[in-house]
Amino acid sequence: MVTIYDIAKSTGYSAPTISKALNGTGGLSEKTRQKILSVAESLGYKPNMAARALTTKKAYLIGIIFEDIYMMRGFEHPLFGGILNKFRSEMENSGYDLIFLSRSFLARKQSYLEHCHHRNVDAVVIINPLSVDEEIEELVHSDIPCVSTNFVIPGVPSVVTANEESGYQAGKYLVECGHKKIGFIAGTIDKYNIASIERLNGLKKALAESGIEYDDDWTEHSKLWTREEGYNSMKRLYERHRELTAVFVANDNMAYGASSFLKSIGLKLPEDMSIIGFDDETASEFFSPTLTTFRQNRNLIGELSAEILMNKLVGIPVNECVQVPAEFIERNSVSKIY
Repeated sequence: MVTIYDIAKSTGYSAPTISKALNGTGGLSEKTRQKILSVAESLGYKPNMAARALTTKKAYLIGIIFEDIYMMRGFEHPLFGGILNKFRSEMENSGYDLIFLSRSFLARKQSYLEHCHHRNVDAVVIINPLSVDEEIEELVHSDIPCVSTNFVIPGVPSVVTANEESGYQAGKYLVECGHKKIGFIAGTIDKYNIASIERLNGLKKALAESGIEYDDDWTEHSKLWTREEGYNSMKRLYERHRELTAVFVANDNMAYGASSFLKSIGLKLPEDMSIIGFDDETASEFFSPTLTTFRQNRNLIGELSAEILMNKLVGIPVNECVQVPAEFIERNSVSKIY
């Protein structure tokens, strides 16, 4: 039987693009759509067989695991909300509906895998789990295709921001501005949520290349990715190391809190302390001083996550991890001290 894989191989287009053409969905040009339909017809493939070729299941439903206990902002999360919006658009254009998965269903505790079986979902996107525990491991070792975003889970293809590259860029920029004693405020870290570690590693690499030895005591770890934690972490860090002239903070929300502490003790930003954040939240452009930060490519992460999941559904090999560069946004929160 001719499959979407055969059409993809003959046309050079990806499985999601083939699906959109066969289902009459998505933003394809008429030329592209007709080319795909023509090849499908020549191979003996009927457009109305698209759904059956995608998967042997009949739900056409994608499960979503999304939790937010570390930033506590739910769908207002500056990164994951945007990723989910783009992912939803891509999957709906390919003929799929989405459903959120929880650990409780019908007033009783139920594992993610049990919920998947109850709803007969075809695949799962793991956007921001509570942690990689037994339930997540049970799911990812099942026969249900999964993809993860910005959370590295063994055995699951992931689409993540190039965090170490961003940390390196932050370090090079601060050194170029004359800073040599640079602190780092990390967000929540666990075995698979290593964004903060990667950003710190990039910062250390940049300093080492400039002949600057990083003191590990210049790092302060936060329990949550919140403004309050940023405030408290900056307080602890500054009380230990008043010689610091700059601090790289693992997200903008904590950077706001760190700035609030510094202002509360009479320091001026960026004259007395320079700050770089991460995420480019809407408020960062209007913060005082406007915040230098990194903008994660939410649309591309969502789009690639959908494409990887669609490829897994039809058996096309996928990369284990795709890194998406973040965009450096230079504003006014870093001073030049050379």
